[in-house]
Amino acid sequence: MISPQNAQHEKLNSRFSLPDEHGRFGPYGGSFVPETLSYPLKELSSAYEEAKNDPKFKEELNDLLNDFAGRPTKLYHAKKISQKIGGAQIFLKREDLLHTGAHKINNALGQALLAKRMGKKRIIAETGAGQHGIATAAVCAKFGFECKIYMGAEDMRRQSLNVFKMRLSGAEVHGVEAGSKTLKEAINEAMRDWVTHVRSTHYILGSALGAHPYPGMVRDFHRVIGEETKRQFLEKYERLPDEMVACVGGGSNAIGFFFDFLEEDSVRLTGVEAGGRSLQEGQHAARFEGGQLGILQGCKTWILQNNEGQINPTHSVSAGLDYAAIGPEHSYYRDQGRISFGYASDNDALEAFKLLTCEEGILPALETSHGLAYAFKRASECSSDHMICVNLSGRGDKDAMEAARIMGVEGLPEMSFG
Repeated sequence: MISPQNAQHEKLNSRFSLPDEHGRFGPYGGSFVPETLSYPLKELSSAYEEAKNDPKFKEELNDLLNDFAGRPTKLYHAKKISQKIGGAQIFLKREDLLHTGAHKINNALGQALLAKRMGKKRIIAETGAGQHGIATAAVCAKFGFECKIYMGAEDMRRQSLNVFKMRLSGAEVHGVEAGSKTLKEAINEAMRDWVTHVRSTHYILGSALGAHPYPGMVRDFHRVIGEETKRQFLEKYERLPDEMVACVGGGSNAIGFFFDFLEEDSVRLTGVEAGGRSLQEGQHAARFEGGQLGILQGCKTWILQNNEGQINPTHSVSAGLDYAAIGPEHSYYRDQGRISFGYASDNDALEAFKLLTCEEGILPALETSHGLAYAFKRASECSSDHMICVNLSGRGDKDAMEAARIMGVEGLPEMSFG
């Protein structure tokens, strides 16, 4: 008979052994790539395995996270909005306070150190909302890498300020005109570039998806979010939160936030996808509401696709959530019943965007606003001693003009940095 202690030990070993040697999270993940990408992926996997066991690598990364990025970020009790909603106490993990404005800098720094370790001179990346692009451009400026960012033309229109910031940091920003002109097409172009320049170039993939070793590696670089959150709750409140909520596009901020709580069965974990205009095909990006199991851009996971395997169009008010696939680790923990998933519509996200700003003076990213919208609704259903922590994954400066346009605000200045 297995004792409760041994059962818990096995659970821990299971969690920390994922992904397996083939990059699998149960039936998800893996590496489905052309032969030309096998070499750089194996090179990256070997470099990462070596680096994560090297105390000097860890020390250098921690120093950069503290001194350059601004960690640890604060845990904030949003008392005014909690009182207004009249239910649970709402807490915010303030990743928006990081340098470059979002959690993305954690991963960009980790991968930049790996690129330096591998002797690469050139960095490429994709970006949707632009926060990963800014983080990549910033670390390339710091380390002296040549930098090229691929971004869909529609996302460049929505996020023109971020395009300007990337270019100001010395990055070349390449607009992608194919398809829906958003994140999926940007990733396609970045992968084509990588195939052509594998010897000199490292691809800093921005989310916990793609081919092995990216999903597990990106998760590891973002685990600091959940580690800090757990420590801060225990130090300040001598308990853990009852619920944790995060928006989910590819899923990097969410898996980093959730990972160290996976064995804490008393803590409910919820990822919030983009419900868009409606759940009709092509009007949203909620993979678990309208998706199927499939393979996209290197990994097996839940994807918005039709019965012929063609990728469906996606839509979200937020440029960072309108991707057709979700990270494979999220799919795995959903099957296990450990992470549940909901969605928030465009309108709900915009209302949460306005509410947090006017009640707390904190401007959230539109991506983050999806998680906030879900958390606000949950809070209204709970008692006042219930604690809900939302990962405030990014700030909304980048979204202010687009939100104003959608809301019909008149007299907006013309802004274009594309």
